Amino acid sequence: MASGLFALFDDIATLMDDVATMTKVAAKKTSGILGDDLAVNAEKASGFVPDRELPVLWAITKGSLLNKLIILPVAFLLSAFLPVAITFILLLGGLYLAYEGAEKILEFFIPHQQHQQVNLKEEVTQDQVLAHEKTKIKSAITTDFILSVEIVIIALGTVVDQSLSTQIVVVSIIALLATVGVYGLVALIVRMDEFGYKLIALNPEDDTISDKIGRFLVKALPVVIRVIGYIGTIALLLVSGGIFTHNIDFLHHLFPSWPGIIKDFILGLGVGFITLLVISGFKKIFSKK
Repeated sequence: MASGLFALFDDIATLMDDVATMTKVAAKKTSGILGDDLAVNAEKASGFVPDRELPVLWAITKGSLLNKLIILPVAFLLSAFLPVAITFILLLGGLYLAYEGAEKILEFFIPHQQHQQVNLKEEVTQDQVLAHEKTKIKSAITTDFILSVEIVIIALGTVVDQSLSTQIVVVSIIALLATVGVYGLVALIVRMDEFGYKLIALNPEDDTISDKIGRFLVKALPVVIRVIGYIGTIALLLVSGGIFTHNIDFLHHLFPSWPGIIKDFILGLGVGFITLLVISGFKKIFSKK
């Protein structure tokens, strides 16, 4: 009896050790998408009146958790019964990530046409405010679903040769961290300026330490979001390039003397722009019909 109990504890310890190791690997592999997820959601959760930012963010967070509940079982079933589908989805996801990264770079140099400016002086009804919130929440949850698929599939790809129990624990941890970690940081980021304003109003004196810190936080918010976006774009291309080099044998052995990070970035960038050209071509063809 005692020996059986010790054997059980040993199995649990081994499993947890495997889980810890593989979780670190999976977290590293998904860091690029998590960075982009952070940048995207920080942008989508900002722009509301201060007392609505956290409720909107909470609504997006609940949608993100629901996305994970939908995606995880499907991913585990595919891994158990159709593992080749994981690689296929991974490569499709790599194309999407490369395309998104290339599009962001193109937009940086050739900005898209600006949307029609909204007259901020025009009175807005409560129904219009709620409709605007619902639109942004829906958009954020849709984007989260796409990114969540990639996070789960990439995480699953790192443990595809492990036992099903290890896969479930590792990928579930990554999925939970993706929601709690990303949206926790987003909450801190979008409230940065509000905290800055509170520091400025902390005392009636001018140019105090709290005033300087407060003004810094207010001015830093758009810069922080912009920098996160740049880092996320680079990470997207690195992750996508890594997906191709690790899953396509020809690309894996291409330019063996090159540093991996350089090869992944160039490959992701090249595939991204090719995909961008193809999609743009299809859009032009179908728009003429």
